[in-house]
Amino acid sequence: MNPSEIKKLRTESILKELIPEALANLDDESLKNLCVTDVECKKGRYDAFVYLDKMFFNAHEQEQILMSLKRAARALQNYCMSEQGWYRCPNFHFKFDDRLEYQNHMESLFEKIKEKR
Repeated sequence: MNPSEIKKLRTESILKELIPEALANLDDESLKNLCVTDVECKKGRYDAFVYLDKMFFNAHEQEQILMSLKRAARALQNYCMSEQGWYRCPNFHFKFDDRLEYQNHMESLFEKIKEKR
């Protein structure tokens, strides 16, 4: 593992802790209790994809939350920069995480295959 990969993983780990703290400090009640499932930084750490748990939200609520997060992204970046003493923070791109649903679907398929055997 080279030093740039280590820095990227460290940044992802730090952001995974800081973003929920920053969300809790916002005035918007719909954003305060969002669960960050993962953060994935792109090479160069200019962009970070923040994955959120969508378990309790319907499609309309998800759209509203993503719009609110887009408006609050700069405040979240400022919070992360001030907490870590960074001079630059990645641009946040928020997405709802579909991986859990995909994993559950795969498990159900494996169960069906197991039953047929």
